Amino acid sequence: MIPSSQSRRTFLRGLGCSVAASPFLTPVTFASGNWDNRLVVIILRGGMDGLDVLRPYGDTAFAGLRGRAAQAEMGTEDSPQDLDGFFALHPALAGLMPLWQAGELGFAHAVSTPYRNKRSHFDGQDLLEAGSASVSGVARDGWLNRLLQSYAGTSSETAYAVGRSDMLLMKGAAQVANWSPDAGLYGLSEQGARLAHHVMQNDPLFEAAFAEAEMLSGETSGMLMGDDDAGQMMTTMTQNARKASKGGGHKQIAEFAAGKLRGDSRIAAFSLNGWDTHANQRRALVRPLNRLGEVVSTLKQELGEDVWGKTAVVAMTEFGRTARLNGNNGSDHGTGGLMVMSGGALRGKRVWADWPGLDEASLYQRRDLMPTRDVRAYSGWLMRSLFGFDKGLLETAIFPGLELGDDPRLLA
Repeated sequence: MIPSSQSRRTFLRGLGCSVAASPFLTPVTFASGNWDNRLVVIILRGGMDGLDVLRPYGDTAFAGLRGRAAQAEMGTEDSPQDLDGFFALHPALAGLMPLWQAGELGFAHAVSTPYRNKRSHFDGQDLLEAGSASVSGVARDGWLNRLLQSYAGTSSETAYAVGRSDMLLMKGAAQVANWSPDAGLYGLSEQGARLAHHVMQNDPLFEAAFAEAEMLSGETSGMLMGDDDAGQMMTTMTQNARKASKGGGHKQIAEFAAGKLRGDSRIAAFSLNGWDTHANQRRALVRPLNRLGEVVSTLKQELGEDVWGKTAVVAMTEFGRTARLNGNNGSDHGTGGLMVMSGGALRGKRVWADWPGLDEASLYQRRDLMPTRDVRAYSGWLMRSLFGFDKGLLETAIFPGLELGDDPRLLA
C-alpha cells in the first residue's frame, strides 16, 4: 500500500528528527581538500566573557572592577592556573593546562569583530560567521565557504558542518557535508529503507536528504517491520530520534569530527551554546567551559598524535561582555573578547594581546574591554599559515575590508 499524500506528509514529519536532521539541522560542517593540515572552527554562541575565562590579574585595575575582585584573587604566579604572570585561566579549564605546558594551547585577548555598540546576538553572530566588515550589506555566505570556493580540488567531504543549528559560516556555493548527533536512521530495516526510497522517489530534496542520512548512519538493520507498515516505522523512528537527541552532545560531535578529520576531511565547524551569562556568572559559566574543555580534549584524543600535530582548533565568540559585573552577578553584552586556540600545529603557550588596560579611561565607552585587534586578522593568519592562502585574497574575498596587519606567528 502506498501512503496517501496526507500520510506521506505525516511520514516525512516523522523522519524530521532523524533523516532531515542531516541537511537541515547542521551544527557541524566538514570539508576535504588537497592540503594536509586540518582546521576546526568552534563558534561560542552567546558572547563569552573573556575577562573571566582568561583573567588579567596582572592589571591592577582588574580587581577594582565591580564583581571582579574574587576572579583577581586566584591570580598569583604560584596559582595552578597561572599562565604567564599576568593572565590566569578559569578553574573550569584546568584540564587544559597540560596542553598549555606542551605549547598546544594559546589565546588571543582584547579582540573583536568590527561590530560595535548595538550588541545584538543575531547581528554579532552574522558578522562573525560572514566575515564582513559591517552589519550593513553583510555577506550571505560564510567566510569558511568562501575559503573553499577559492581553493581548487575541494569536495563535499572536504568540510563538515556538525550540530543541530544552521551555520552561516559554511553557507555558500562550495559544497560541504552536514552531520547532526541525531542524524542516524536508528535501526531502520531493509524493508523500511525500501519503503522510504519509494515514498521519496519523486521528491529530489527528500530523496537526497535520505541518501545522506543513510551514508552518515550506515545503519540498515535492527528493526523488524512489514513492507507496508509506514505508521509503525514513523512511530519507532520518532521515539528513537527523541532518545538520540537526549543522548547526543558535545563529545559525540567532537568524536565524529575527529573521525572525519582522520580521513579525507580537512575542515570542521560547529557551535557550542550557553555563553550568555547575564546572572550568577560564577556558576553559569562553569558548564559551557567544561564542555569546551572536553571538546578540545576529545579532539586531541580521537585525532591521534599524527593528525593532532597537523591540526589547529580556534574557538571564537560574537562579542565580549562588560568589564564590570551587573547587580545580578552576571555580565552584559560588551565588545572586546577572547579567542581560544589549540592544536598540535599551534605555537602555543602564549597569549597574543596588545593589552589596552582596564582603567576607566582605557575601557571602550567606559564600560567594555577595548578591542585592539580584529578577530578576523587572527583567523586570516591562521588560514595563510595552514593552507598558504594569498594575503590579498584573504583581505578581499575571504574577509572583505580586513587589514591583516603583522603576522602573529600562530603556528609552530
